[in-house]
Amino acid sequence: MNTKLYMLLLVIIMATSCSEKTKTITNPEDYNKYLTTETSKETLSASTEYNFWNNKLEATPNQISYLSKIASAESRLFKSTGYIKYLKQAEQALVRLNEETQYSSAGHLRALARNYISQHKFKDALQLVEKAENNGQNLDGTQKMMFDVHMELGNYVLAKNYLEKVKDLNDFGYLIRLSKWSDYKGDLASAIKYLEKATKKAEASKLEGLMEWSYTNLADFYGHDGQVEKSYNYYLKSLAINPDDAYAKKGIAWIVYSYEKNTTEANRILEALTQLHNAPDYLLFKAEIAEYDNNEVAKKAYLNSYFEVLEDTNYGDMYNVYSSKILADAKSKTAITLAKIEVQNRPTPISYDLLAWSYFNNGNTVKALNIAEQYVVGKTFEPEAQYHIAEIYKANGKFKDVAQLKKELQNSSYELGPLTFKSVNKL
Repeated sequence: MNTKLYMLLLVIIMATSCSEKTKTITNPEDYNKYLTTETSKETLSASTEYNFWNNKLEATPNQISYLSKIASAESRLFKSTGYIKYLKQAEQALVRLNEETQYSSAGHLRALARNYISQHKFKDALQLVEKAENNGQNLDGTQKMMFDVHMELGNYVLAKNYLEKVKDLNDFGYLIRLSKWSDYKGDLASAIKYLEKATKKAEASKLEGLMEWSYTNLADFYGHDGQVEKSYNYYLKSLAINPDDAYAKKGIAWIVYSYEKNTTEANRILEALTQLHNAPDYLLFKAEIAEYDNNEVAKKAYLNSYFEVLEDTNYGDMYNVYSSKILADAKSKTAITLAKIEVQNRPTPISYDLLAWSYFNNGNTVKALNIAEQYVVGKTFEPEAQYHIAEIYKANGKFKDVAQLKKELQNSSYELGPLTFKSVNKL
């Protein structure tokens, strides 16, 4: 080949490679209008609803059906503000409602079970859904929730049985659960296909709540599949329906940080988001960005703030996974304690991965390997768990297995984030 032509081709290839690495798919003009610091319409609406029904209950205390409306409003307030007190207050209303009705309504039982799922009290949720199943009212809805709870508890055979019971390829509720099952099995292509079908049904129904949920979840799946631009567009579609969707804003911030490596803009989005929505994991996101920017002072401050927030006992075990990972990185034995609690509450492959990772970081690499091989390997396809397994294999001299996992993890840079992916490259 002509030398000049060769050099020209080389320059073109290098330029193309660089442009791919630095490709920007987000545009602040797309989402700036959603980064408002004014109290959201949803929060105002939910507050009005709560006050209305609470006043009615105070005026007529015997009308216990109002408790359901009060709990619904408080659940909305939790979603729109992130404040844990609203979720706990909703729990209190639902417990009282079920006590007053002697746990005889399947709908009330499921409502309390949903609250417990949000609090990661999965075993308590299961007991309630079992009561609802025995009750027999709206059995289809109860069986779908049975699938949800058993998936959370790692009871996959039982979950699959309940999925078969509600099989209906024309039903939104079945399709989203079939999608979740496909994702658990590591079949992301099928998970996306079924969720796309469910999304079309949500759009046909014109129910904005279902559409918003579908768009954010589809955005997540597209991101996992490396279709980051599609992911971004679906987060925007969700925000077009609900400008206050905190989950979608966080998703865009992740794209800006993990895919585009623009920490300044990612922080700007998070700063606007956290003015109105409060959740401890935002502090961890900020801590990761600070670490990526080599700002150890800021990272430490965010982590300290995170643990200060969790001194509120209302959070219960909701953040054990996050806390255990942080403490494992700090080589703290408390990481093992929290991981054991998580395994007891939720014996899934991901919980066992957390336990193995905690032992690994505390120097017990053999025990970490035993746990990983018995409970994690081949039982989950989550990139973070695969990375943990690779590190555990490496510490135990299983270098062929490390090489295979490293090869698979090369396609997960976006999902893992730049910090973890840097560690993947060092395997």
